[in-house]
Amino acid sequence: MQQRSVTLQNPTGLHARPGRQLVELAKKFNSDIRLVKENTRCNAKSLMKVLQAGFGEGSTITIECEGSDEEFALAALVDYVSNLKE
Repeated sequence: MQQRSVTLQNPTGLHARPGRQLVELAKKFNSDIRLVKENTRCNAKSLMKVLQAGFGEGSTITIECEGSDEEFALAALVDYVSNLKE
């Protein structure tokens, strides 16, 4: 398993549109991907779970990837969250 923390800088957080885009990106990988904020852990391939987690501006999100393509998945998701701006 690989993991990395990133701070969400998007002023509106991870709401419906960027949340959907993140889920679509996560679904491209075979690895299990989870987003963690404090004591909340959610499946990055489930839009409902991502939206329920309430990732707002300034949230530190730990992205955990486990599987055959975990390196690529982690790099892609960290890049997406780090560069998310609206």
